[in-house]
Formats: sequence, structure tokens, C-alpha cells
Amino acid sequence: MANAAALLQQPATSPSCKSSGSRRVKRLAAPHAERAVARLSNTETVAISFRRGNSLSKGFCAAAHPSTIEEHTKLGDAARAQSINRDTSDDFLQEETEHKRSHKAKTAFNIVFVTSEVAPWSKTGGLGDVCGSLPPALAARGHRVMVVAPQYQQYPEPSSTGVSADILGTTVGFSHYSSKGVDWFRFALLNVAALEAPLVLKLDEGLFGDDCIFIANDWHGALVPVYLAAKYRPHGVYHQARSILAVHNLRHQGVYPPGTFSMLQLPKEWYNALEWQYPPHQRQGSYEEEGRCVNTMKAGISCADRVVTVSPGYAWEIQTPEGGWGMEGMLTSRSYALNGVLNGVDLVEWDPDNDPHIYQNFNESNFAEGKKVNKAGLQKEMGLPERPEVPIIGFIGRLDYQKGADLVLGAAHWLLNQDVQIICLGTGDKHLEAGMRWLESAYPDKARGWVGFNVPMSHKITAACDLLLMPSRFEPCGLNQLYAMRYGTVPVAHATGGLRDTVLPFNPWEVTGTGWTFSPCTVDAFTATLGQALDTYRNHTDSFRDLQSRGMVRDSSWDKAAQEYEQIFEWAKVDAPYCQ
Repeated sequence: MANAAALLQQPATSPSCKSSGSRRVKRLAAPHAERAVARLSNTETVAISFRRGNSLSKGFCAAAHPSTIEEHTKLGDAARAQSINRDTSDDFLQEETEHKRSHKAKTAFNIVFVTSEVAPWSKTGGLGDVCGSLPPALAARGHRVMVVAPQYQQYPEPSSTGVSADILGTTVGFSHYSSKGVDWFRFALLNVAALEAPLVLKLDEGLFGDDCIFIANDWHGALVPVYLAAKYRPHGVYHQARSILAVHNLRHQGVYPPGTFSMLQLPKEWYNALEWQYPPHQRQGSYEEEGRCVNTMKAGISCADRVVTVSPGYAWEIQTPEGGWGMEGMLTSRSYALNGVLNGVDLVEWDPDNDPHIYQNFNESNFAEGKKVNKAGLQKEMGLPERPEVPIIGFIGRLDYQKGADLVLGAAHWLLNQDVQIICLGTGDKHLEAGMRWLESAYPDKARGWVGFNVPMSHKITAACDLLLMPSRFEPCGLNQLYAMRYGTVPVAHATGGLRDTVLPFNPWEVTGTGWTFSPCTVDAFTATLGQALDTYRNHTDSFRDLQSRGMVRDSSWDKAAQEYEQIFEWAKVDAPYCQ
């Protein structure tokens, strides 16, 4: 019996990607379907299954890619952050009220997440947080969920199954771990293995089968829609399946030289689905044929059944020249299939009432006293004068151009002349790291710059600060502003992407808002808005307390996001496959 690689080497039909009408798709009983599944049955991929109704944490599959271990592995106590959906239409919310109360979906789906990282095993940013948190939220609503991700090193939990398979010429081994009702597996060769998993992994509830929703995350999983259309559907497999490309950061697109296409073992007629040519002013390196390359993100956009981003604001921005990174034309042409779902927070990990890292726990009923104790504790630990009347301003994030750390340094001289204290935590660009060290040395009684990252300290800063700075030039969603609001810390953010969706501008006349936003992204606009925030803190204490209170009670859970994803699943299933 042939293995999966044999199936992948068979000829496939030419790509046909086109918009389809809104009609139900009948399951195809093609004579090749049974034989194709049989060909795949020798292979096992690595995956984690979340049982229906189980709200417990993560699922995981992994395989070794030694060259990326250092980049992708941040293990241990790193917090998992989740996605929250904010601003759905009133009609949709009314229609879903009863299902929200029961926390069960109207229709249960088999869902497969394909991702390069999943917290807590591997994490470099928000992608790992989302894939460690959204799957259990969907499972809690009655779906059957699997997560497929690479293994970058040996982790203590799983044990080998003794099963291996040859996929794309590489031997893949699998491990398994079961805890709290969650089955965890590990694998290699992310995209193909993810497509194999539902067909071959016999978990507690049996095979997922080929009626699945694949959620391919960023460029790492963007070839799933391509393989689905080029290698499986032509052989009668996965006609009922749908693929959704989840874009967490469009800036990173998975770009490789044209010659790497042959390594993918796709039919040659599918090259155009991956080919991309950069305009002259964007060409870097020595790619052949005048800026031509293989772009996996472009392939995912052109072949996925639907596209979803991590906020409604970012879904709009990536259709513009300023935020599309060259993909805006393709995304605009598919705007009817493009949605945004906001990230949220892990309400257990980020809970000021039970946080083990902070100096004193508090909640929305006693946050004034709780934050006062945390401020004094942080000032003492950081060696700053213990002055309760002085506002503490925090910055937590990567030190790079995107996060606007240079704007913080640009505004520092003005800001620190306003009788404030500022505490920064982050690592990244060496010049910006040097800037943080300069900040502390130039203002020893007012500023601290912690170069590096420390999870307990990030919690302490979030709990103790009065204001949190988020001057990102672009931000698909952002998480720190959500953590800050939950801890009664008011964000000051650039009005972009998910920051615009989550940080609602303070309106003293209507008594609304959860923070301050500024635009354009300049030092002048930044300092002007900071001036308004400091004036409110010092001269309008009641209004500032109201801002803190509104942020703390904001719904940042995953259940709302899960409901929006369910609507996207239903839309995807209504239409015929976009690419077949």
C-alpha cells in the first residue's frame, strides 16, 4: 500500500480558483476517495485533540527544525493570550444570545489549527498565544479541535508512539500525551502532516475524517490551502473540507527563491499560485528573474476559502497600500471573504485578583487601594523614589520600529519633565536597547530601562502603572493594552489596527472610553495625547478612576471570539471550495 508521499507524487489537475455562489456542497462519493484514504492510512501525523465540551488548555503536535529552535522556543511560564471578538453586528449578537448563554455552538465542526508555534511549548509572540487559547475555547463550545505544530526540541510530556512515516522524503516520528481530556501528538513537515492528521489519527472519538475546517496560521501554514486543492481534492479527498487563512502579521510572508518550488513536490502548473514579483524599489538580495520569488503567504491568500485577521481594523488596513505589504490588491479582490476577529486575554493567567506575580491582588471593587500597594512595591524594587502621587508610565514590548520604541525615547525628555516615572521592559534592536540604558542613566530618579524580558516583572509593571504606552506604527491586534485594562492601567496608543478597535478614546462629556489614542504616529501627536492623559490623572481623578473601572470590566474573554469564528466556519461551508 502506498504511503502519503506516493499520493503527493501523483499528477493533479490544473488549479482552478474562482469565486463560488452561495450554495450547499454535496459530498462527493468519488471512486478514488476510498482508495486515497487507504493510501494515507499508513501515516500518522502529530496533533492534539480537544474533546467536545472540554475547556481545558492546549493541544500540540511537533517536529524538529533545528535551524529555528532558538528563534521559536520560549518555554515555561510565558503567558498565553487569547483572542476576543469585539464589534459584531447587533443582529448577529441578538441571533446568538441563547447560544452564548449556553456556551454551545449551533453547529459542531471538526477544526484543525495549523501553526508554527503554540504556547506554552513554543512561542515568539501573539501567534503562540492565540493557538494555545482559541482551540480550547472552541472545544468548550462543542467543537472537536486539533492543533498541529512543529516540535523544535524535546519536551517532557509526550512519549513516542513508535510510529513513523515518510512524508515528502522525510521520516516523521510521532509522540503522544494525554492530560485532562486532551490528546497531544507531535510531528514534522507542518502543512502536509496537518492534512494527514484528520485522516489517520484515531483519537478517543475516532478519525476526524475529511470533513474539516483547516485554520492555517500565517505564512508557516499558508500552503495548506494549496496542497488541499492540488493534491487531495483531485483524488476525491477533502471535498467537504474548507481552509481559512489566519493572518496575524502580513509583514512576514515566507519568501524564498523560485528554485525552492520543486522542493514542495507540487505539480508544475501550480507555480503561478506561489510566484510573486516585487517592484524594483522593494527588491532585496539576489533573487533571480528580476525580483521573482516564491511567496507562501500570497499562495494562501489566493487559494484559501476565507481569510481572517486578528482584528477588524487590521482587516481594513491590509487592503490599503500603507498596510498591505504588496498584498493589498489581492486582499481587496477577496474582501467579501475577509473578516477580523479580535484577540483577547487568558482570564486565568491575567487575573489581578489571583495573580501570583504582583505585590497585592485586587479587583474592580478595590483596585484603587490595590494599585497603590503595587505602585509602592514596584518603586521599591526598581529603586525609584516611593512617591504615591507621581504617575508611573510603563512600556512593555519588543524594541523595534513596529512597536514605536523610538517614539518613547523621542518623547522621554518632555515626558520626564512632567514629574512622572517611567519603566520600560523589552529587548530587540541594539540601538534601542542602548537608548533604554541611556534613559535610565540620564534620569536615575525617574526612569528604569530593563533590557530583556521577564514574565513576573511584566505582570508587576502592568499592575502598578497608571498609564501604559502602545505607540505601535502598526499593530494587527495587540495584547498588552488588553492586559493593562484588565489591571486598571489606562493605555495610550496609536490609533491603528487592533489598538483602534480596543482602546476607545476617552470622552469626558459622554463618560465613555477606555484610554487615549493619537494619530499621526509622531512624537508631537504622542506627547500632546500624553499631556491630556496626565491632566486627567492629576486634575480629574474621578474621570480617571472611571476610565480604569471601564477597562477592568471590559469583556476580554475568548467565548465571544469563538462565536465569531463559528459564523466564519458556517460561511465557509455554505460556499463551494474556492480552489479546486
